[in-house]
Amino acid sequence: MKTKLSIFFMAFGLSLLMAAGLIIGHNIWESRAAQEAAADTVNQLEASGPDEWLQELKGNENFIPDYILNPNMEMPVVVIDGQEYVGTLEIPVLELELPVLSKWSYPGLKISPCRYTGSAYLNNMTIAAHNYDSHFGRIKNLLAGDEVLFTDSDGNQFTYLVEQVEQYEAEDSQKVIENQHDLVLFTCTLGGKHRVTVQCNLSKEALQ
Repeated sequence: MKTKLSIFFMAFGLSLLMAAGLIIGHNIWESRAAQEAAADTVNQLEASGPDEWLQELKGNENFIPDYILNPNMEMPVVVIDGQEYVGTLEIPVLELELPVLSKWSYPGLKISPCRYTGSAYLNNMTIAAHNYDSHFGRIKNLLAGDEVLFTDSDGNQFTYLVEQVEQYEAEDSQKVIENQHDLVLFTCTLGGKHRVTVQCNLSKEALQ
């Protein structure tokens, strides 16, 4: 009887290890696929760029972007493979450059980071992403003063500096969007029990 129980528990333990290995392998595959898709989308977004006439206008020292004249305007989008993107997010210290979908959804998170709430023009944008290493899995390592760049689909660039990194309980996720920071990035920890948030404000040099 003891031998049968021992064999059963060994088989059960092995099955758990195999299941864990499959989950880890699947997550790695998803992360790599997301990384490749993000790089391809960023290239397409950069290739689309602003129209030539808009680029010429921006070269004029008296040019004032539309979003400054009307900060309540909708953020313009570029459609790629049926998905609407509002721009790209770059975190130099993590060597990340990612497209940002205009609207949040669970299927969208598997593609790229998503605008969760707010607007770059109103200084209240929140961006969510999966905890893939190729997405927001490493934002917990950011430090105060690290630079975060967002470029909208019209080519307007916003430079932020990290103020602080905080972790909330999953049920306190409302705190993520109730902050007073200009930009917040957030993701889940492994297992989903907590939310890692990176709170950023516009660089004072960029505002000058």
